[in-house]
This record gives sequence, structure tokens and C-alpha cells, in this order.
Amino acid sequence: MRLTCLPLALCLVLSSACARDASTAVSPPAEDAGTLANALYRIDIPADWNGELVVLAHGFEPVGVPRPSPLPADNATPMFLSGRYAVAQSGYATQGWAVRDAIADSERLRAHFVQRHGQPKRTWLVGLSMGGGIAIASLEQHAAHYDGALALCGANVPGDLLTNELFTSLAAFDALFPAGDGDAARGLSDPASPLLDQGAVMERVTAALPRDPEAAKRLAAQLETSVDALPGTLGLHYLVFRDLVARGGGMPVDNRTVRYTGFGNDEAFNTAVPRYTGDAKAMAYAAAAPALTGRPLKPLVLLDNADDPTIPPRFRPIYAQRAQGAEVPPLTLPAAPGGHCDFSDEQVQEAFRVLTEWVETGKRPRG
Repeated sequence: MRLTCLPLALCLVLSSACARDASTAVSPPAEDAGTLANALYRIDIPADWNGELVVLAHGFEPVGVPRPSPLPADNATPMFLSGRYAVAQSGYATQGWAVRDAIADSERLRAHFVQRHGQPKRTWLVGLSMGGGIAIASLEQHAAHYDGALALCGANVPGDLLTNELFTSLAAFDALFPAGDGDAARGLSDPASPLLDQGAVMERVTAALPRDPEAAKRLAAQLETSVDALPGTLGLHYLVFRDLVARGGGMPVDNRTVRYTGFGNDEAFNTAVPRYTGDAKAMAYAAAAPALTGRPLKPLVLLDNADDPTIPPRFRPIYAQRAQGAEVPPLTLPAAPGGHCDFSDEQVQEAFRVLTEWVETGKRPRG
């Protein structure tokens, strides 16, 4: 059933009347779905609710993908409901690399839950893929409202580093496989080129790789993936990079003085690689998408996949290394077998158990 309550704006004014403790909230089970600040959301509360809330952050959604309304439950929702947790999830106000929107939308949804359903005993963040970075950034920025976070298969790197990595992969492809006269666009790294969809990018990469198999191997090795996975990897990098260009309003990378190595003949490569002047405003936007300080303030558990072509091995230790001096350093669990976000319910539940036990006992588990 769908619950009704006073509008959120009125609840904020009458906070003493609307902000209830979980013990006095409307009796579950309940489903609450709607829109907050242009973001679809849903809340599910099981009949035997334990009084705790999981705020679930989903991954990357390409711009233009149809959005059903009401927002359907994420595939991870049932496992938390079966553990007697309430689950709140935002669809985010925008699609694409919506990290900054998602942080605000998820926090707005948490506050909405409190106003409508009461203050949970504990509140947890769980993020998958792009949502992993969102969960970490939310824990850093809004630590007072959360007890801990679990980041699964996330690109948990600061926005400026991530943007440069995305750009480098595209610029390297442009240098190794220059666009021909028949190509619909100039280089994939060129922000002024006509926008392509992911399928067109993948087709272009697939057609180009056989022209120089050795260059394809070098590119795959630098990106820590296989040659077969290059079309999909570069297609995703292109989507995210061009979305950052659009959101930032300009070129988010300046590579005029960068000296590249590892792509073969360094001299020839650096001569061939396209050079761009970065836009200061766009670079600042990218740096905050997400802005990760390495100071999570509350318990944070990280779990990756061992064979993930989307989150390369060099990404996985970056956040933990940055957070080594934090008051509450994160815990990195051994990587699970499989590709991107290829976890069993049992693996996610065990990682979540490690997090909740850490908070309940006050003892950080051994890495």
C-alpha cells in the first residue's frame, strides 16, 4: 500500500510534529514512492522492520534510458528487506554521471524518511558501482546522519583523477588509431566532436583495433583489461567523460604539458596524442564528482570484484591509501571472484554483516 503524509515542506516547518521516532511511526509494512526535487524515489519497509534504514545508491544510468514510474526496486533491495531493514533509494534527478545530484538526492531522501516514518535506530549507506563513490562521499559529507557505509564495486577515486583516467584512455585510442575521413566524429577525446551513442563508439573501436593488433594489446595492457573488452570499456569511458563535459560546461582536463608513457614509442605517442586546454570551471566541477577527502569519519567497508573490467586493479586501493591517516580508516575486504558487481547475495550480506558488527561492537575487524 502507498502511505500518505503531510507534504515534506510543511513537515520541515512543523518538525516537532512530523519528525517521529521509529517506535511511533506508521506501522509497517509500507511502500512510499514519489518524487523529491525532480528525483523519483521509493521506500520499502518490511512487516517485521528492525527499526534500521539502508539508503541504497544505484550505479551509472546512461542518459536517455527510459525511467519507469514509480521507481522500481533495485535488485539488491530484497536481500536487505529479508534482513528486516527498511530500504530507501533515489533514482537521482538526472541520469549519467550524476554523482553530485545523487549525494544531494540521497540525503534529501534520508531526511524525508525521518519526517514521514520516524528516526531509525541506525542508518546505513550501501552503494553499487557509481553508487559506491556516492556512498563514500555521503559518509564524508553527512557523517552525522549515518552509522556506516558499504561501497561495492565502486570507482572510489576522486573526481579529478577519475576524469583524467577516462580522458587518457580516449586520447590514447585517438593517438593509436587516428580517426579516418569516414568517421562521423573527430577524436573520441575531442569535446567539440559530435556526440555519439555508446553503440557507435563501440562499433568504431571494434573496427579500428584490427588495424594495429600490437597497439590494441598495448592499450588494453595500460587500461588493465583485455583486447576483447576494449570496445565496452572505451564506450563507457566515453559516455561518462562526455557527460562530465556537458555538466561542467567545458573541457575538464588540461593535458598540454602531460608526458605520457607506456603506450609504446613514447616520443611518437606524445607527438600523436591530442592536446587540449582545460576549462577552469569544468575542471573544478569534475574534481567534485565526487570530492573524496579520505576522511570517512564513520566505519566504511569496501568490496570489489577480482575480474572487474570496469574498475581496474589500480583503482581499488586508492581510497584506502588516501584514508590511511583517517580517524576511522576503512576496511578493504578480499576481492570477490567475478566481473563488475558480480556478487552473490551471500557475499553482499557477509560484507554488510562485517560493517554492522564493527559498529555494534566498536571493534574494527582485521583486514
